[in-house]
Amino acid sequence: MIDMHSHFFPLISQQEAAAVDAELAPWIAVEPGAREGQIMVGDKPFRPVYQALWDPDFRLKEMDEQGISIQIVCATPVMFGYSWEAAKAADWAARMNQKAIDFCAKHPTRFKPLAQVPLQDLKLACAEALRAKKAGCVGVQIGNHVGDKDMDHPDIVDFLIFCAENNIPILEHPWDMMGSAGRMKNWMLPWLVTMAAETQLSMMSLILSGAFERIPESLKICFAHGGGSFAYLLGRADNAWKHRDIVRKDCPRPPSEYARRMFVDSAVFDPGALKLLVDVMSTDNIMLGSDYPYPLGEQRIGKLVKDVSFLDAAQRDDILERNARKFFGLEQAPEQV
Repeated sequence: MIDMHSHFFPLISQQEAAAVDAELAPWIAVEPGAREGQIMVGDKPFRPVYQALWDPDFRLKEMDEQGISIQIVCATPVMFGYSWEAAKAADWAARMNQKAIDFCAKHPTRFKPLAQVPLQDLKLACAEALRAKKAGCVGVQIGNHVGDKDMDHPDIVDFLIFCAENNIPILEHPWDMMGSAGRMKNWMLPWLVTMAAETQLSMMSLILSGAFERIPESLKICFAHGGGSFAYLLGRADNAWKHRDIVRKDCPRPPSEYARRMFVDSAVFDPGALKLLVDVMSTDNIMLGSDYPYPLGEQRIGKLVKDVSFLDAAQRDDILERNARKFFGLEQAPEQV
């Protein structure tokens, strides 16, 4: 199995982070040799974490226990640095990408790195994406927005075009979710409600803006967490397109006709949700993704895909491995698990 959506966070020290931005740069608080730690943003705790996030040898043991042959490894989104001055963000991205490459280099046939880029600056983002590809990254992870710039913003669309033209696969991951702290009170509501909405917003923005009329069909873009609420609400979007000219003014075809220009991962946790996702996206456009090693991810990676009765053996293999091999260009056989 290939898990194409897993995260890492290197052992960034408080001093290293503070040299970039003492209030907003993330770092990890962990005692030497400890198995648990805390991601910090400035002096504020952000998320409790454990050893798999920063230790590739420990991570490999857990992969072997779960039968994962390859993991695509990408930054934890709090590392993006999109609010910083562009040159500072570009330098940070290059350093984080080297940390990702070094993390994967311990077991190069088992771990494959995705890069991050300074998405707030088109020129710098393109340059770092290309540099990181040459350095060994198999694609790029981007956030779903930069401030008020959503996926339909001309600069982001131009970045997607650049990636399509240079065969750089993209994982789009939601971050910095909408909604005020006053309304999203407790219970991880931003992660449970608006994270799904953010991803749907990204996918619908690309469709309804007409961006897919400009972007080459060679673009490989995957949306995390099963595409959020996209599949469930696609019928609503088609209905609006039929009956409201404001919805179709920039979009020449019904939204559902663009759905399979995109990929999603399988992290939906429910057989009915996966069945709907297969009906909307087809098994050709779904890849195994776990969100490992975070607790909102799939705890037994691949179990949902393996257990459902509506997939045949070929479809199951497509989701669990073959689609990711094609998407990321992984042709060599991995080490035996």
